[in-house]
Amino acid sequence: MTTEAEEKALRYRRAQSVTRAEEITEKEKRARKLQFDKPCHIPRDSLFSWSSEFANFTGLVNWGFLMLTIGGLRLCLENFLKYGIRVNPFEWIIMLTGYGGNQNYQYPSVILLMFSIVPAVVSLLIEKAISVDIISEKLGIAMHIFNIVFTVSLPAIVLQFKGDDFSFVGITTVCIIYLVLFLKLWSYAQTNHWCRNGVKRKYAKNKLRRQSLSAPNWKNLEDEKVHEALTAGLVKYPDNLNLRDLFYFLLAPTLCYELNFPRTTRIRKRFLIKRIVELVFGVNLVLALFQQWMIPSMTNAVAPFSQMDIMRITERLLKLAVPNHLIWLCFFYLSFHSFMNLMGELLHFADRNFYNDWWNANNIAVFWRTWNMPVHTWAVRHLYIPMTEMGYSKHAASIVVFGISALFHEYLVSIPLQMFRIWAFLGMMAQPPLSVISRLAERRLGARWGNLIVWSSLILGQPLAVMMYYHDYALAHFAPAGAPLVNATLGAQLVRDA
Repeated sequence: MTTEAEEKALRYRRAQSVTRAEEITEKEKRARKLQFDKPCHIPRDSLFSWSSEFANFTGLVNWGFLMLTIGGLRLCLENFLKYGIRVNPFEWIIMLTGYGGNQNYQYPSVILLMFSIVPAVVSLLIEKAISVDIISEKLGIAMHIFNIVFTVSLPAIVLQFKGDDFSFVGITTVCIIYLVLFLKLWSYAQTNHWCRNGVKRKYAKNKLRRQSLSAPNWKNLEDEKVHEALTAGLVKYPDNLNLRDLFYFLLAPTLCYELNFPRTTRIRKRFLIKRIVELVFGVNLVLALFQQWMIPSMTNAVAPFSQMDIMRITERLLKLAVPNHLIWLCFFYLSFHSFMNLMGELLHFADRNFYNDWWNANNIAVFWRTWNMPVHTWAVRHLYIPMTEMGYSKHAASIVVFGISALFHEYLVSIPLQMFRIWAFLGMMAQPPLSVISRLAERRLGARWGNLIVWSSLILGQPLAVMMYYHDYALAHFAPAGAPLVNATLGAQLVRDA
C-alpha cells in the first residue's frame, strides 16, 4: 500500500512539473464561463503527450501500411527493371521429381517419399512383436533405435550416390518429411513403451490385490471399477497396434502420439475451401518471390562476402532481409495455419494449437516456446521431462533440447546443399545467450525492447545465415578450382545462371 501511495504521489509531482493546468479548480472554471470574453481554452495536454491518455492512432497505422505498400511497390518495380521477369512456373514442376536437366528421369525424391512408409510399418511390427513377447523389451528398443536412426540417415546416404539426380527443393522436401517421420516414430515407440509399462504395473497391482483381499483394499477395488467405467470407450494398449491407427498418426498434424486423439464431429466445408485456396495461392507466391527477388539478392551478395567488404555486406544483408522475411512469414502461415488446419479438418483432429502469439514474445525464450507448438510439445514431452525425471537439471535439459534442435536445423540445410557447414548449428546454439540478453533488456528497459530484440534476430539473423551458406555453396560449385572469388564477375555470372 505504501508503494502505491508513493507512486501516485510521484506521478502527481511529475504532472505538476510539466504543466500547471491542473491548478484551475472547478470553481474557477465556473467563474471563467460567466465572463463576457467567451473563453475557449481549457486545461488539456497535447495528444502526443503520455499524460493525455490518447490511444486512437488508427489513422497513423493506416499511413504506416500505406507507406510500406508504396515502398514495396517501388522495390518490385526496381526489381523488374533490373532483372526483368524471372518467374517461370514451368520450372516449379521439378520441385519433387528430381529432374535436373540431365535427361535422367529417375525421380529419386518421389521414390524416397514413397519408401517413407517402410520405416513406419517396421516400427509397428516391432511393437507388435514386443506386445506378444516374440522379442524382448531390450531387443525391441534396440531395433527401434536402429530404425529411426536409419530413417533420418537415409536421405544423406542416397544423396551420396544419386546427388546429381536430385533437385534442391526435392531433396529439401525429402529431408523435412524424413525428419518429421523420425520425430513421429520416436514418439510412437516411447508412448507405447509408457503404455506397456503402465499395463504391467496395473497387472502387478491386480495380482497383489487377489492375494490379499483385506478391507483396506476394497476402496481401491471400487476406484478401479470407476476408472474402468470411465475409460470403457477408449482405445487401450495393445489394441492400438494396427495400420489404421499408425497411418492416422502419420498424417495427423502433430508429432506426439496418443492412443486417443481429440476428434471433431464434422468437416467444415467453407473452412476447408479457404485453407485450400490459401495453400494454392501462397505456394505460388512463395515460389515467385524466391525466383524474382530472393535469388538475385543472394547472388549479388557473393562478391562482397568474398572481399569482406563490411559496408557492402551490410547493404546486401539489409536488402536480402526484406524478401527473406516475407518468405519466412508466408512459410509460417502456410505451414502452421493453412496446411495443418487443412489436415486437421480432413482428419477430424481437434487440437489446433499449432502456434501461439509468438509475435508478442518479449524475449527469445518465449518465442521458441510459442512459434512452433508441435515441435515444442514434442521436445518437452519426449526430451525435457524425461531428462528432468532422470535427475538432470532443468538447465542441462534445456541445453540438450537446443543442441538437438541445432542438429536438426543443420540437417535440413547441409544435406540438401551437399556440404557440411555449422552456421545453422551455431545460430541455434547462440539462442540461449541471446535469450539471456533479451530477458535482461525486458527487465531493465521494458517489454517493448525485448520484443524488438526478438524481431531484430528474426529479420537480420536469417538472411545473414542465408548469405553465408550461399557464399560457401557458390565457392564450392561455381568458382574455379584454387581461385579465390575476389571480384564481382562471378556474381554477375551467378545472376545469369540462377
